[in-house]
Amino acid sequence: MTQQSTTTSLACRSGWRALSIPALLALAIISPAHAGEDRDHGRDDARNNRANSAYAIGLWGDLPYSAAQETVGVPNLIADMNAQRLAFTVHDGDLKAGSNSPCDDALYQRSLDYFNTLEAPAMFTPGDNDWTDCDRASNGGFNSLERLNRERDVFFSTPYSLGERPIRQEVQNIYVENRRWTIGRVTYATLNVQGSCNNLCDTAPDPIEYADRNAANIEWLKETFAVAAKRGSVAVMLISQANPGWDQSDPTRAPLRDPRTLAQTDGFPDGFQAFLLALREEVIAFEKPVAYIHGDSHYFRIDKPFLNAAGQRLENFTRVETFGNNAANGTNDVNWLKVTVTPRDREVFSYQPQIVPGNRVAVPAP
Repeated sequence: MTQQSTTTSLACRSGWRALSIPALLALAIISPAHAGEDRDHGRDDARNNRANSAYAIGLWGDLPYSAAQETVGVPNLIADMNAQRLAFTVHDGDLKAGSNSPCDDALYQRSLDYFNTLEAPAMFTPGDNDWTDCDRASNGGFNSLERLNRERDVFFSTPYSLGERPIRQEVQNIYVENRRWTIGRVTYATLNVQGSCNNLCDTAPDPIEYADRNAANIEWLKETFAVAAKRGSVAVMLISQANPGWDQSDPTRAPLRDPRTLAQTDGFPDGFQAFLLALREEVIAFEKPVAYIHGDSHYFRIDKPFLNAAGQRLENFTRVETFGNNAANGTNDVNWLKVTVTPRDREVFSYQPQIVPGNRVAVPAP
C-alpha cells in the first residue's frame, strides 16, 4: 500500500554569516528623503547576502566497522569535523559491519552518542547494515522491519536533527527517516534507499516492505524537487545509503544496468530502476546542479555516471560516494568529505576530501 507523504515542519535556519560592521554602518548612512525606500532595499540586500553566503558541510558514512574504528577512528574523525566551521554533517548509513556484528539496541545508543558529540547539526539516513541485514544469523537474527522501527524511535522521534545544535527539518509522514531542509539557496533531502537490493534479496527479502518504501521514496524525491523550485533553490543535494549502479562499469561494487533504460542486467533483483527513472526525470527538469551522495560500496569517488535515454551524460548531475570502511587496515579509510556550498557559483558544490591526520595508516601525517 502506498503511503501518502505530508510535511510536518518547515525548513530550518538559512542565515550563517552576519554582515560586517562596515557593511552595517553603510546601510545606516541613508538620505532622509529616501530613508524608508533605502531601508527596505538594505534589508533585501542583507537577506540576499545571507542567502548567497558560502558555507561548508561534512559528509561521512559506512563507519564504524571495527573496534579500532569505534574507539580511535571515529572519535578522531568527529574531532576533525568539530575543528572546522561546518553548517551541518550527514552520515549516509551503515553504523556497523554487515555480518558478525549484533543489531542490538546498544548499537543505536552508541551511534546516537557519536552524532550528539558533533557540534554542528548532525543528520543521518539508515543503512542496510543497520536494519535490512539484521535478519542475518550472525547479526542476531532480528526482524529487519522491527529494527528499522527501533531506529526511528532512537534517531527520528522528533522533527529535529541530531548534534549539539539541532535544527528543525521537514519530515515525511510514516517514513520519518526521510528528511528535508534548506540552507541558504540549496535544498537537501535524505531518502531510505538501501543496499542488499533495497530489501529484495539476502536473508529475508520483503517485497511488500520494499514496494511501500520505494513508493514513499519516489514521492519524497518528487516533492523535494517541487519544493526546491518553489523556493528558488540553485541546487539540490540528495543523500541515501545504496549504490544503485548506474551503468556497466563497476561489477565489483554495484549492480550492473543499462545506462539508457536503467534496467538491471546482472540477474539480481532490481530494487532501484523505478527510483532511478524518477530521479533522472527530476534531474533533467530541474536543470540546475544536483548532487547524489551515497555510501554502500566503500570507494571514495566523485563522477558523472548518469545518462539520459539517448545515452547523453546529464551535465548537471554529480554522484559522490563517501569514504567507507576498510576494516582490514584499521582506520585507513576513516575519513570524511568537506563540501563547500557557494550559491553564487555556477556549479554550487566543490569537494575537498579530509584525510584525518590521526587515522593515517599507510603514510604517516607530516
